[in-house]
Amino acid sequence: MYTPNLYKNENQEEIRAFLKENSFGILINQTNGKLCATHIPIELEINADGKEILQGHISKLNPQAEGFAANDAVLAVFTGPHSYISSSWYDHENVPTWNYIAVHIYGRIKIVDYETSLEQLKKLVDKYEVNSENPVKVEDLSAKTMREARGIFGFEIEIEEIQATKKLSQNRDDHNYKNIISELEKTEDPQSIAVAKEMSKCRK
Repeated sequence: MYTPNLYKNENQEEIRAFLKENSFGILINQTNGKLCATHIPIELEINADGKEILQGHISKLNPQAEGFAANDAVLAVFTGPHSYISSSWYDHENVPTWNYIAVHIYGRIKIVDYETSLEQLKKLVDKYEVNSENPVKVEDLSAKTMREARGIFGFEIEIEEIQATKKLSQNRDDHNYKNIISELEKTEDPQSIAVAKEMSKCRK
């Protein structure tokens, strides 16, 4: 991912928090000479050795999985809030741009056994059911329903490199920076307002 130095985020705690909050990612690999991508939840976890990894699962019917054995190199892409930035918001002439937050993780993927896949599913469901009025638990599902779990491959990704971009108008002076935040807040667009919130955190 091309990231000018000004926009590089090397704060590991921030990156971890971002991955926890934006865990619906895109898994990309090469299968039979063709690039493949799947949109799935991919969770940052700690393995038995205390090392950070990514976990997830895909359908066994997904042809993307065919490429894992031949080439285990994968890219996981995670995106956060993003918004168009109009240059009419500056006190000088310039070009429009786009503000956004994104993380790319490069690593090596491996398929895990059924028992490990099941544990991953339990963690995933528990995470997203926590605020449900009647939370679903994998342990309570019938044998018939759980047969569907046989139709997935659970995987782990050994993290080799993390590239994180936080492009939030850091190149603007305080006057223009504050004006961008104000204009974003006026839009009533959830993405734009989320960008304004992130910008406010970066510069008081």
